[in-house]
Amino acid sequence: MPFRGCRGSASAPPSAWPIGCCCGNQDQLRELQVALERAGRELTLCDRCGNLTTHDRNPCRICTDTSRNKKLLCVVEGAPDIQLLEQAGTYPGVYMCLRGKISPMQDETVTRRILEQLIARIREDGVAEVLLALNTDVESDATCSMLAEVLRPLGVKVTRLAFGLPAGSGIAYSDPVTLQRAMKGRQPV
Repeated sequence: MPFRGCRGSASAPPSAWPIGCCCGNQDQLRELQVALERAGRELTLCDRCGNLTTHDRNPCRICTDTSRNKKLLCVVEGAPDIQLLEQAGTYPGVYMCLRGKISPMQDETVTRRILEQLIARIREDGVAEVLLALNTDVESDATCSMLAEVLRPLGVKVTRLAFGLPAGSGIAYSDPVTLQRAMKGRQPV
């Protein structure tokens, strides 16, 4: 299905909708092209965690921040997840980006190199807890199970983000899986 501009379409990712808004404006398209070319030249992935950073600041600012708790390692699927968690402003630890997840239907897996980097980092930094901050789909669940199995022999505590109802939402708008997970993850008041 073709992209339908500002109104978007069900097949277009939400991040693509603003791009569609400038399709008729050549000046905006040129600005976008220049910005993307600049990003391609200046941005890279952090050698330590896989977050987006610049070539002149690698490892990234999070990895080099001495106030971060290096004993708490949050594992995410992609670099954008790091930005979202940082915006929440409550996580004091460091990150590791898997750059994917197990998805047999799409022939995707977490590479051996990434797993080796994760294990080495846990050992080198003396990580006490690995927080798996992956999505709640079947592939992410499989990835979490695999990681827990691989990491358990290292003697590290492996946790996962709590599941539940989104803020500002109600039970009537939640699917059965979300409600099941919210019930299992209930907290004392």
